[in-house]
Amino acid sequence: MKKWIVMTAAAVALSGCAQIPNYQSAVKTPPPAQLVGNWQTMGPQSGLVSPEAIASLIITEQGDTLDCRQWQRVIAKPGKVTRLNDSWINVNNQQRVMPLELEGTALHYDDLVLQKVSQPTLACQQALEAQHKTPEVEEKPADENSESYPGQESEEPMF
Repeated sequence: MKKWIVMTAAAVALSGCAQIPNYQSAVKTPPPAQLVGNWQTMGPQSGLVSPEAIASLIITEQGDTLDCRQWQRVIAKPGKVTRLNDSWINVNNQQRVMPLELEGTALHYDDLVLQKVSQPTLACQQALEAQHKTPEVEEKPADENSESYPGQESEEPMF
């Protein structure tokens, strides 16, 4: 019985349901070198809305992240790498917690399997540049529809 309770608690903590009081309280932690870089889905995946959709995750040496999803538009969510229960996780500015699990050369993240690439897609590079131009302010919880970068049209959510 105790083992079941512990396993359930661990699954909830690592499934994106772990609670962090606010985004600023998550401590940005430099990740191991093998996590640093540009990660991207290769081909259709069930974790994406369409077979044509692409997901990218940019992880810096300092622990900053940008989760970038593109299909008919781009949704880019900044975040940071930290540790939770001896696991590496990404916490985005909407306080969503997602484990970063490296298996060989594949990164398992948010129901996706990503491979390391030399550079992000052009749309994600633009989103990253737009984020660097925006001064960091205290993040407030927002609904999924509000994440964008300057000049982006607002449409229904795609992910």
